[in-house]
Amino acid sequence: QSQAAQPGDWAKDIITRSPDMLNVLDQAYRIAQREVSVLISGASGTGKELLANAIHKASNRNNKPFVAINCGALPENLLESELFGHAKGAFTGAVSAHPGLFREADGGTLFLDEIGDMPLNLQVKLLRVLQEKTIRPVGFQEEIPIDVRIVSATHKNLPDAISNQQFREDLYYRLNMFECLITPLKNRKEDVPIMIGKFLTQMEKNYPSERPYELEEGLKEKFYQYSWPGNVREIENTVKHALTFLDGKTIT
Repeated sequence: QSQAAQPGDWAKDIITRSPDMLNVLDQAYRIAQREVSVLISGASGTGKELLANAIHKASNRNNKPFVAINCGALPENLLESELFGHAKGAFTGAVSAHPGLFREADGGTLFLDEIGDMPLNLQVKLLRVLQEKTIRPVGFQEEIPIDVRIVSATHKNLPDAISNQQFREDLYYRLNMFECLITPLKNRKEDVPIMIGKFLTQMEKNYPSERPYELEEGLKEKFYQYSWPGNVREIENTVKHALTFLDGKTIT
């Protein structure tokens, strides 16, 4: 279980004993107390959304919504309407009005995952929202005030993207008032055994049995030495895959 410098269950979903990650959690708790935008950087599968949610829980906004969206999962027009909302009939297929995620997160936290994949046109609109603290849904004439804290995340190198004119420098500085860098799993091997134990325990709830699942000793060593390029997500998928095809109680 993680032991951050601050008490409480705000980070209970982040399991670690890595000094690097404990430092990140300590930093995240302090940042959460301030009304600033946070950029979480780290490789794919390291748990950036878990950290974003923990920051929300540690903040004064924790009784308001935490809303998340992957900025690379939708085409530009749909992403705009999903974020800012739209009026009924604003475009073909808009059969009803949609409030948008900014208004759904009002008073709380909006997590913009994979912010590096946001199209440049939308980056301009997002920058304006952060500056003005208002949004204009698609098809609306008036501005609507919003009170939202932005936590964003990326696995990309945004300074490189800025150099390649794929990301706006002014938006980068708005989003990156504080940065949390999550260490990849290959650099915190001490977390591998406890994560495997966590996912085995979770799986046992789905497959009740008289004794717990365990790993063959040789496999424990292989798992420890492996670099886990897919990070926490890869560990979880590996454990699920192993249990799906398991006959006994020992994973070999």
